[in-house]
Amino acid sequence: MVRNSIKRFAFTMIELIFAIVIIGIAVLSLPMMTQVTSRGIESNILQEAIFAASAELMGAASGYWDANSMADNALSQFSRVIDIGSTCVNNTASDRHRLRPGHIVQPLHRRCVDGNITAVPPLNLSSNTFFNLDNAELGEQNIFIDDTANASGYKANYTSIVTVTPSAADANIKLIEITVRDSEPKDIVVLRMQSANIGEIDYYRRRF
Repeated sequence: MVRNSIKRFAFTMIELIFAIVIIGIAVLSLPMMTQVTSRGIESNILQEAIFAASAELMGAASGYWDANSMADNALSQFSRVIDIGSTCVNNTASDRHRLRPGHIVQPLHRRCVDGNITAVPPLNLSSNTFFNLDNAELGEQNIFIDDTANASGYKANYTSIVTVTPSAADANIKLIEITVRDSEPKDIVVLRMQSANIGEIDYYRRRF
């Protein structure tokens, strides 16, 4: 009887040792698991910051190319091509009046700003009347509404900077650039888009 009790006691000790080892491994792994989870959450937040900056870039490009693209809006009510480099035909007797090379001689297609009304260069400034690319230019601003960085929330505060500059290679192009930064500050990503001085077209309408 004594011999059986000793064997049972030894087997119980082995179980206890294994249990202690397993619990120890689990406890040691908890901080690492928490750290990996935290990094994953922060990566997701960073991706959302980049997506938000991308949406901001798309929103900027949806405006008029320049405030003076609407210089003859009383007549056309559409964004027109600014005559840069005097490439638009300004002869009212020509069938290509208010057109430049590449334009289609058809109604409802792209037209230049009417030079007989006002000959205008690009303004390259924001406008309260006509929202354009230059209205999108902003200094450093927070991407998320709640920008408080703490242990239970965001570990870093992400900001974006929007710049709009005329292209040095072609005056008919404007470069939109959005830089996403963290709180160090360190540039995370730079998104760029080009917008051209091409005006807009009217939609074909048919009435029955």
